[in-house]
Amino acid sequence: MVDIDKAVVASIKKENRTFEILVDCEKAIDFKKGKIQRIRDVLAIDSIFKDAKKGELASDILESFGTEDTEKIAEEIIRNGEIQLTAEYRKRIIEEKRKRIISLISRNSIDARTNTPIPEKRIELAIEQAKIKINPNKTAEGQIDSIVALIRPIIPIKISNIELDVVIPATYSTKAYGAVSKFGKPKKDMWLNDGSWKFIIEIPAGIQIDFMETMNRLTKGEVKINILGGGKE
Repeated sequence: MVDIDKAVVASIKKENRTFEILVDCEKAIDFKKGKIQRIRDVLAIDSIFKDAKKGELASDILESFGTEDTEKIAEEIIRNGEIQLTAEYRKRIIEEKRKRIISLISRNSIDARTNTPIPEKRIELAIEQAKIKINPNKTAEGQIDSIVALIRPIIPIKISNIELDVVIPATYSTKAYGAVSKFGKPKKDMWLNDGSWKFIIEIPAGIQIDFMETMNRLTKGEVKINILGGGKE
């Protein structure tokens, strides 16, 4: 059991009835993600409420859940219901998602006027200028499209991929394999007669320079890279 003074409400609605439990915010979320196994480590009190703030216990539990086992009911509420977020946790989640959103947009976009990558700082400033609020309840990936639409009037942003034809000399091919996999999985690859590794890879246009610099550094400038196409949104 957790400290009841620090507990938040987790709730679920069933047939117009509301059922609530008191839980530790972060532990409840970890339980939902499978990081915590024991429900007792999440609960502040072993009761199911109609209104937790008023201390009103719920009735018709068996009819709604098919069981009167408090722990099984609590598990269902956490997995399928809503968990109230503390201000501290909410702030941390928003900041983490904001950073991930900025990183994803920067990696997967280019400036439509210059066809060059857009620095993270420029995207961060555009988000601030557009007064965009990050939703802590949605994934970072699920918010990108709407955020890109909102910052387009500030940055001529274009989401695009680029296709590269790459040949890595035999001396560096084994070492380069792991480095390449961090950027993506080659669409086609083959070993040439001289032991060189030739492959075609499609990557976000925003990380093209990073990819080229990494390959050049790995092969001491001996890599051959040709741009096959890209720029399509």
